[in-house]
Amino acid sequence: MPSVTAPLTRQAWSVLIVSTLAFTVCFMVWMMFGVIGIPLKKTLALNATEFGLLTAMPVLTGSLIRVPLGLWTDRYGGRIVMAVLMLACVPAIWLMAYATAYWQFLVLGLFVGLAGGSFSVGTPYVARWFPKNRQGMAMGVYGAGNSGAAVNKFVAPALLLLFGWTMVPKVYAAVMLGTAFVFWLGSASDPRHLVPPTTKLADQLRALKDPRVLKYCQYYSIVFGGYVALSLWMVQYYVGEYGLDIRSAALLAACFSLPGGVLRAFGGLLSDRYGAHSVTWWVMWLSWICLFLLSYPQTDMTVQTVAGPRSFHVGLGVVPFTVLLFLLGICFAFGKASVFKYISDDYGGNIGAVSGIVGLAGGLGGFVLPILFGALMDLTGLRSSAFMLMYGVVWVSLIWMYWTEVRRTELMGRHAAPTPLSRSYAR
Repeated sequence: MPSVTAPLTRQAWSVLIVSTLAFTVCFMVWMMFGVIGIPLKKTLALNATEFGLLTAMPVLTGSLIRVPLGLWTDRYGGRIVMAVLMLACVPAIWLMAYATAYWQFLVLGLFVGLAGGSFSVGTPYVARWFPKNRQGMAMGVYGAGNSGAAVNKFVAPALLLLFGWTMVPKVYAAVMLGTAFVFWLGSASDPRHLVPPTTKLADQLRALKDPRVLKYCQYYSIVFGGYVALSLWMVQYYVGEYGLDIRSAALLAACFSLPGGVLRAFGGLLSDRYGAHSVTWWVMWLSWICLFLLSYPQTDMTVQTVAGPRSFHVGLGVVPFTVLLFLLGICFAFGKASVFKYISDDYGGNIGAVSGIVGLAGGLGGFVLPILFGALMDLTGLRSSAFMLMYGVVWVSLIWMYWTEVRRTELMGRHAAPTPLSRSYAR
């Protein structure tokens, strides 16, 4: 691995650029059902739970494949693993245009979902081209490929309205094929980045017993799993809650997906400068506030006043709802970067395996949450119940973080971190 003082080479930047492009396209494909699922829901007469399962199927395989992909990246290198992964997804994406039955979409969705595993390939691949004090930035830039969810919301509705939904998977298959060749031409391999051939699989998976890894899995299940789930869910939420057409709904939903992807690079820079703990702590608190406000359902009430009964309506309009969603996307972007800064700090020699494990947890969150969103909506009739659920998950992260990290921080005494005020007195 490069030393801290090693200069950044043109090859390192080339690897980062083409890897980020590849991940953006993979994420765009992975989120495809978030848009084409809207006409499919009507055509196949799906309820909210069935729709949630449809959108979540690609997320399932994209999550389960992350651990083996991370291990293979450590062993064989990111260049070959990423290229093979992208080419393997092309047939299933193309065949999606010819599916007619619900079960066919579920099965093909499993194969299309392999694209989601690309995160566990590119993260260790690009990180090893950069010195340790720049790895947060490198992983943040690569992780900005999450903005493929926003690209999907711009591209897919336009194709859907012009040519019908079947054109979306055909175009995406062609884009994936072309991007695989671009990636191969612009990427490179370095045998020094591979784990020694004598390294045993059991040694790579030993990190599963580390309680820190489990904690990072919990953090990532909300900042990434929640991001994936809401990216899939928000288009139909806008359509149902505010009566918007699919194109307007997709554009507004992109206000969450775009900052949630692009600003991940800035989150990496902040994590390099201020540390993973500080960034993650503030991310969780700000997410908690946003989700608390988003959880409140549309409510009509009548109160008895001295002048007689008066009626009130309490609920978020489309503008404040979108603003809160935009802020939540920024929080999740920073959180996704800071969690992986924890990993690069603690597991620099085993980053592929650990990033695969944490990525698996985040992906499973993205799989389970849309199904629970649909089930809660069918059960309660409240669309905002999706945010109520996520509010509770953030509470778990905050409590866990307090007891394992914040509570151990010494605020007073000789081991406490110096404050600006104490430094001024010292002078």
